[in-house]
Amino acid sequence: MKTKGLTILLAELKESFFMAMAAVAAHKLRSALTLLGVLVGVFSIIVVMTAMRVMQSFIESEISELGSQTFEIQKFPVVFFSRPEGWEKIRRRKNITLQVGMRFLERATLARAVGLDTSFWAGEISTRYKTTAPDVQLYGETPGSFPARNWIVQEGRGLSDSDVESAHDVCVLGHTLAKTVFPYSSPVGENLKIDGINYRVVGLLEPKGASLGGDEDNFAVIPITSGLDRFSSRRRNLNLLVQARDQASYDACLQEARGIMRVIRKVPPGEEDDFEIASNESVIGQFNSVTFAVRIGVAVVSSIALLAAGIGIMNIMLVSVTERTREIGIRRAVGARKRNIMTQFILEAVVLCEVGGAIGVLLGILGGNAAAYFLKLPPVVPVDWIIIGLLICSIVGVVFGTYPAFRAANLDPIESLRYE
Repeated sequence: MKTKGLTILLAELKESFFMAMAAVAAHKLRSALTLLGVLVGVFSIIVVMTAMRVMQSFIESEISELGSQTFEIQKFPVVFFSRPEGWEKIRRRKNITLQVGMRFLERATLARAVGLDTSFWAGEISTRYKTTAPDVQLYGETPGSFPARNWIVQEGRGLSDSDVESAHDVCVLGHTLAKTVFPYSSPVGENLKIDGINYRVVGLLEPKGASLGGDEDNFAVIPITSGLDRFSSRRRNLNLLVQARDQASYDACLQEARGIMRVIRKVPPGEEDDFEIASNESVIGQFNSVTFAVRIGVAVVSSIALLAAGIGIMNIMLVSVTERTREIGIRRAVGARKRNIMTQFILEAVVLCEVGGAIGVLLGILGGNAAAYFLKLPPVVPVDWIIIGLLICSIVGVVFGTYPAFRAANLDPIESLRYE
């Protein structure tokens, strides 16, 4: 008995759906103008949420090169949205110098590895075989940077403490750079020129691949002291890479690092830090907090657009009820019940909303992924927000289609048949 009732219900819904689609198709211009409001509302939600996901993906890609249980201490925040005076305050912070980094290294007891890090320039590197394009990144590092950055030595060795202490002219090459400048043999033990100065290659790193449209392996690593002596002052701003021993000690290691930095930089108790600690979780949390107001604003604008669209759908459906009064009378006369009439008109309102919502979702994904195109990131499809957007469309259709459907279902059959 239950199976028979379910079959009848599904058949009624199917019939009502096709009738609703026929009614929408019969008034194309009116339907298009009606669903435009829904389209705008859903589009504004999806385009912003897609763009937010793209930016979040960009930020995660930027910091994903850090090894596991690693965080970075730096002068500037990774993400910053504020007024110019806020940026000026950050700009006036003291640099994290080599001296500060060495003092930090001496005091850190909970860290597995601590590395000092900076980027000097992007330029040419030449060997007896080839000269590269001027896009090779030159990093200055210490031995602790290798585990912190998740760099694995494939051949030779990484940098040593003596390399840093004595500012040796040695370097470690990324995999792509090594294949470019030494295409016929192993680079270990070979010489190359960086900015006209000879360096001996002591190590080759395992490949990491491409990210953000660039090559993560097109770089060279030299002792940070050698780079500071030749390309910059030892007062240059550096970054600290800190790797905890394991996930269980991560929070304790981070708090210890924060306390050490506050002591070294003489930050008074109660005052905010004059440095930033960046990890995957903190950066994403900061990004979500600064974009919260944007999401709220988009939700308000979209709600207004959907409310206006719902009112428009209700008005159009009331007009449709009036135009189809005789059709309703005929359906009632041949046995259609009130629930059949209500289902037909509610489904018609839902179909209008869903068509507009589907177009809005498609345009929103395309518009939001424009940022992914320019950042050379994989496209993002926010499945959760697509479902939410289409669900909202259904709710708008049901809410604003119920009154016209109720009016249609309660028309007097005899009076309806007489209507001209």
